[in-house]
Amino acid sequence: MRVRQIIRVLIAGVLLGFCAVGPARAQQAGSDEADADEELPNVIFVLVDDMGWGDLGAFFQNQRAGEGTDRRSGPRQRTPHLDRMARQGAMLPVHYAPAPVCAPSRSSLLTGQSPGHTHVRDNQFDKALASNHTLASVLRKAGYATAAFGKWGLQGRGDVSDYGGRWPAQPLARGFDYFLGYMGHGAGHEHYPKEAPYSDGPKKVWKSRNGATPRLTNITPALDKTYTADLWTAGAKRWITRHEQGPNAEQPFFVYLAYDTPHAVQELPTQNYPAGGGLDGGVQWTGEDGRMINTASGEIDSWVHPDYRDATYDHDGDASTPEVPWPDVYKRYATANRRIDNAMGDLMQLLEDLGVSENTLIVFTSDNGPSREDYLPDEEYQQNKPTFFDSYGPFDGIKRDTWEGGVREPTVAYWPGRIPAGTVVDMPSIFYDWMPTFADVADVPAPANTDGLSLLPALTGEGNGKRSAADYPVYIEYAQGGATPEYEAFAPEHRGRERNQMQVIRMDGYVGARYDIQDHSDDFEIYDVSEDPQQTNNLASGSERPAYFDALQEKMKAKVLRVRRPNPSAPRPYDDERVPALSDAAVNEDMLADGLAWSAYDGAFPWVPKMDEMDPSASGHAERPALDVRPDGSDALYFDGYLRVPEDGPYTFSVRANAGAVLRLHEATVIDADHSYVGGRERTATIKLEAGLHPVRLYYRGPAGQSTPMLNVQWSGPSHTERHPIPASAFARETR
Repeated sequence: MRVRQIIRVLIAGVLLGFCAVGPARAQQAGSDEADADEELPNVIFVLVDDMGWGDLGAFFQNQRAGEGTDRRSGPRQRTPHLDRMARQGAMLPVHYAPAPVCAPSRSSLLTGQSPGHTHVRDNQFDKALASNHTLASVLRKAGYATAAFGKWGLQGRGDVSDYGGRWPAQPLARGFDYFLGYMGHGAGHEHYPKEAPYSDGPKKVWKSRNGATPRLTNITPALDKTYTADLWTAGAKRWITRHEQGPNAEQPFFVYLAYDTPHAVQELPTQNYPAGGGLDGGVQWTGEDGRMINTASGEIDSWVHPDYRDATYDHDGDASTPEVPWPDVYKRYATANRRIDNAMGDLMQLLEDLGVSENTLIVFTSDNGPSREDYLPDEEYQQNKPTFFDSYGPFDGIKRDTWEGGVREPTVAYWPGRIPAGTVVDMPSIFYDWMPTFADVADVPAPANTDGLSLLPALTGEGNGKRSAADYPVYIEYAQGGATPEYEAFAPEHRGRERNQMQVIRMDGYVGARYDIQDHSDDFEIYDVSEDPQQTNNLASGSERPAYFDALQEKMKAKVLRVRRPNPSAPRPYDDERVPALSDAAVNEDMLADGLAWSAYDGAFPWVPKMDEMDPSASGHAERPALDVRPDGSDALYFDGYLRVPEDGPYTFSVRANAGAVLRLHEATVIDADHSYVGGRERTATIKLEAGLHPVRLYYRGPAGQSTPMLNVQWSGPSHTERHPIPASAFARETR
């Protein structure tokens, strides 16, 4: 092991407790001595607010500008630095947000849980992010320094004074060491915190760091003329530079950089983006009251990018009439996006200046589709509409729609040391894939309660990068009043379409979409979006449709009940449906034997690990989940098989464990006894099941240094209402 690696591990051990770091890494599938010598990479995740798939040059704007057949000059945005990232890294053109609005998308991203599991759903802005594993807490236990900048919006509703000066789910309570940004989502509607020219008063920017007495400090009084996109960039640059030039430089870092632009009020910066970039150029943190960053001077809300200042376009498609200037609101929107693009160039230069570019993964994406909101005075400004730039790209739908335009996001991954230039990942993926991806990057297993699939093999071209629709479908659910806008560019059948309860599942190469769901029996519209991106040809309709799509319809209806759990704060029309058992065609009873397969894993783990794709130290089969099969030295056990459910109805499961356990049926997490689980305390959950076979997975983590581990799993059902041990006859395993 190299000296640099030894120092990094020692630092992580001192900061976090050594047992939480080293042993877990050794359990990652495929790890070996060579892997252990590799330096863990830094990770920067950039999340922008309301940028559409079509707003990026490399995705759509560059091609759109070349149309030129039916108009002389279509309005076009330019994103040269993001285009460079896409050209030199990977484009993910089929990457989804798990919801078409910010709060549930961010919750799903940070926890690695699908919208069928995450605690924050629908329009639950400022609801406390669940006390569970997050990207930051997992990477922190893997030895990373962690920092968040920009918009949070998951801290807990109400003022900080309601909680005695510390919101329950502020970033420092969810795995971050440092935070600079807006805590509440509403503050992010304004991009000049102190002057707040289009708001009802200043917005609070908070700064906090972990320490003996972590506290929040409102720094807004010092933020004269400070444009937030510049502030978050300068703050992130300062933190990264201090980290890399400080005593803990050997420690990898994770930065979550969440811009509040181009969302909401379309405000302009004060001046041109400073030349250069990196250590000596670009935006810089000065730390001076009244001029906190080097662009905090001049006139607020005044500077339009020169590419757009005098831009004209063919407004009527008539070559005989002169072009007209862009409306002011679109100059503003394009300038906001270009500012973010400048910031990406600035960050890339910083990493090069610090000598860490080839060991840093940058991911860039947006939280949902483009918006028609602008928060500018209606009497003075034309309303922003995503139709001007076709910000939704070739799709229909905008923010709050679950058509492709509302949930397909412009996503780029840049890692010069590992991602080959020109990579295109056409495998469908979704926000909750980043938890297992970053765990993979950090060489630790993801927590067992996460829902995604590591994208690292697809990004690097190393290993199997294909998605299993059976185990890892792309899944979205969301409820929102109103309707899809009646834009001329949208298909007639989508214009004015009532939203209400919506649901999307992508599997077997097709997208199933439901709008205004009244009952689980409502059919999915099924689309081949690779050939029909606008979703105009519903393959599930018509008397001449192939029988395949009738079978796929039933498969989708079954799958959406198997991948989620109801949440009383966000009721759905299908919450009371029984989870369907596997069909006879899916499993051959003749190939089953009684009992469960088990696998054991050596070492100590900081959480209940997701063991599905790890290499076990031992394996076998048992009558039921029990610890007597556990070999000496094995901290984790994984039981896998089927549960024979005798009759339709509600079943209540209970789990007791020393350190932690996670119980899943199909892809649904039924019991999560991990993270803040108190050893030995019973956890229960009720789920409605159809009679028949149901895949069951039980993940167990043993107590460190304790010689008498405990695991107790029980159930009760419609005919036997007292909980009791699940009989061996109820379990089945595959014999091949």
